[in-house]
Amino acid sequence: MTGPRQPQWFHFGPWVFSIDAAEALIATTPRDTRSLDVMTWATAYGLTRLDEPHRINLIGPTSTGLNRTYAMTTNLTKPLIVAHLDVTGHPPSPLLIDGTHRLYRAWREHVPRLPAYLLTAEETRQIQDTTLLGPGRTSIAPPA
Repeated sequence: MTGPRQPQWFHFGPWVFSIDAAEALIATTPRDTRSLDVMTWATAYGLTRLDEPHRINLIGPTSTGLNRTYAMTTNLTKPLIVAHLDVTGHPPSPLLIDGTHRLYRAWREHVPRLPAYLLTAEETRQIQDTTLLGPGRTSIAPPA
């Protein structure tokens, strides 16, 4: 018996995103998937260099932070989720919040593209937990 499923969260710097809330939002506001270029994203997330000694990734998992065995069992037909961070004074920046293991598997198996759901900056704010940011905060920009 496995018990109830644990909530899924994605942490990135001071931001915390609810994957469960993202999936619920996508279910209630259906949208088409977009095609995500595996090599571009795997390179950007440092997945193509995980096995190089003394490498530090600025974004993406560390060499010991990605379960490669699990990654090779993931479902490549399940769309990834890309959020858009609203950084004050800049256009929204894309951030992969769900699917790093699938992205790794696709890269290892030379799959060129994966389906992905894109969230708008407003939708991203809806799934963001601001507990770490403090009351009423939705970005790392200083309060006005």
